[in-house]
Amino acid sequence: MARPSPLRSPGPALAFPPALLLRAQGPGLGMKAAIFDVDGVLTDGRLYIGEHGETVKAFGTLDGHGLKLLQLGGIEPLVVTGRDSPAVRRRVADLGLAHAVYGAQDKQAAAAALLATLGLAWPEVAAIGDDWPDLPLLVRAGFACAPANAHAEVKAVVHHVTAAAGGHGAAREFCDLLLMAAGRYAALLQGHLQTLDGA
Repeated sequence: MARPSPLRSPGPALAFPPALLLRAQGPGLGMKAAIFDVDGVLTDGRLYIGEHGETVKAFGTLDGHGLKLLQLGGIEPLVVTGRDSPAVRRRVADLGLAHAVYGAQDKQAAAAALLATLGLAWPEVAAIGDDWPDLPLLVRAGFACAPANAHAEVKAVVHHVTAAAGGHGAAREFCDLLLMAAGRYAALLQGHLQTLDGA
């Protein structure tokens, strides 16, 4: 009878420059929360509007799993979006995200209220956004990021611009970077190499 082959446990294939990882660590051993815009970050920014209003949004599963990994890694995902729709609320609920503000006209005020509730300060928080309404968050956050297709003024103020575009992996890259900076990425990867029954 053939013996089962041992489980291959390669180290992470993903890597970021050391200086970037150091910047993304924040004041402690990793950021404590991360703020996400929706349109242009968790989606590609396009709005599908029919005669009954906005009905459909496309979200990436890679990005969604990244937000779940953040939670597992002890970094709280926060959603602050200027729009509100059933599709966004459904996606946030499906991901099990506990903190979200919808229809925020003043994103800085909305985020500040969330941080106060959680007992967090701006240097402990990362943020990712793509357009001018996100600028007040990005200039205050301890670590700021923008998708590849973000507006030029946003790219000019952030610490990192992702290789991926919004809705196409930018949020996942942001999550992976934060987890790696916090020293939690490798353990989460190793956990995913195991089967659910621990075999």
